[in-house]
Amino acid sequence: MRAPKVPAAQQVLAVLSYLGRQAGPVAAAAVARDLALPRSTTYQLLTTLADGGFVVHLVDERRFSLGLAAYELGSGYLRQAPLTRLARVPLARLVDRTGHTAHMAVLHGREVIYVIEERAPGRPPLVTDVDVRLPAQLTASGRAMLAALPAAQVAALFPDAATFVTRHDSGPRSLSALRRLLVETRRRGYAEEDGEVTPGFASIAVAVLDRARHPVASIAVTFPSEVAAPAAAEVARTARAVTERIGGAS
Repeated sequence: MRAPKVPAAQQVLAVLSYLGRQAGPVAAAAVARDLALPRSTTYQLLTTLADGGFVVHLVDERRFSLGLAAYELGSGYLRQAPLTRLARVPLARLVDRTGHTAHMAVLHGREVIYVIEERAPGRPPLVTDVDVRLPAQLTASGRAMLAALPAAQVAALFPDAATFVTRHDSGPRSLSALRRLLVETRRRGYAEEDGEVTPGFASIAVAVLDRARHPVASIAVTFPSEVAAPAAAEVARTARAVTERIGGAS
């Protein structure tokens, strides 16, 4: 049986999440308005969080921002690497079901960084090893995550032709071409690429979404281009399993 929720704790988390999503410090009135909280409650929450170092009150600006304690929480998350720990078993099961190498990547600007690789027995090493960075718009992993971002954010990441790096003289070379790829990715429910990263190899990928439906990672399988592609449903099944493990969007 699930434990009952604590309203005060939910309000604290809502305030912290709200501040974390803002581009800069915000006024208490904005916090109260956007979270539909009474102003008195909002000030009490912000004062308590400031006392604990999770929020900083910028007196001269009459605004609030996240504090050092919030940064320390984020640093702890990176040190403990819960995302990779939670994804490793589902990824290994994906390899068992498909017989192909699987990996998980995260988006970092216009690049993807591979954080897990589960190599299938007898399969050759791939360029998608752990800590490798590749252009996001060329990879199935990157396309899966870009397709889950707002159009304005994608446009900000790729403002001109110089941002469209290619590896083997293939892949999108303009924002309009990338947008067409992302529209097709959303329609299909998964991303794909064939030979744009490594000639002779193809990949399919599905994004892992957090509670706000923001792509925090993607799950992909890579296979020789000449063989039948593994079922995209298997990749999607693994992405859903990881999404559920991190408490993300269903």
